[in-house]
Amino acid sequence: MPEEIYVSTDIEADGPIPGPNSMLSFASVALRADKTVIDEFTANLQSLPDAKPHPRTMLWWESFREALAKARENPEDPAEVMPRYAKWLHNLPGRIVLVGQPVAFDFMWIYWYLQRYCDDSPFGHSALDIKTYAMAMLKKPYRDCVKSLLPQEWQDPLPHTHVALDDAREQGAMFCNMLRVHGENA
Repeated sequence: MPEEIYVSTDIEADGPIPGPNSMLSFASVALRADKTVIDEFTANLQSLPDAKPHPRTMLWWESFREALAKARENPEDPAEVMPRYAKWLHNLPGRIVLVGQPVAFDFMWIYWYLQRYCDDSPFGHSALDIKTYAMAMLKKPYRDCVKSLLPQEWQDPLPHTHVALDDAREQGAMFCNMLRVHGENA
């Protein structure tokens, strides 16, 4: 059975949903369970035709102007980026699993863009949510599993900046730490 490769993925967007709004940037970090980074992929995207930024999201971005500026550097056409991303995913050495926090948000965007520009998703229809995994490991209510309340041993000293690559690295390392702890306690 091929090894599972965890593809920690983070997106940044100008609104709550794909189509009416645009994904501004995204990044994926492919990791083995032991936290070995296999490769990274990141891109900034041009806005979708006829999409408009959502006022509430843009108000939120006011607190993270530097991160927003980074997400707008050298944006590429999603019609070129997404096939390149799909090829990158297919070339990873194992069975890929998208991992995110919150995965429902990030996966929705990645899946929508892959379907629109590639007519397929190498991930299939599923992804793994880090917060849900924390809930199961800690035997605590879902809402009590916010990152700031998670065990310190799960968290590496990596920045969370709202720059997609930084955040994908941070959450990927945390997920691998959780896998290690779970294995030790099994």
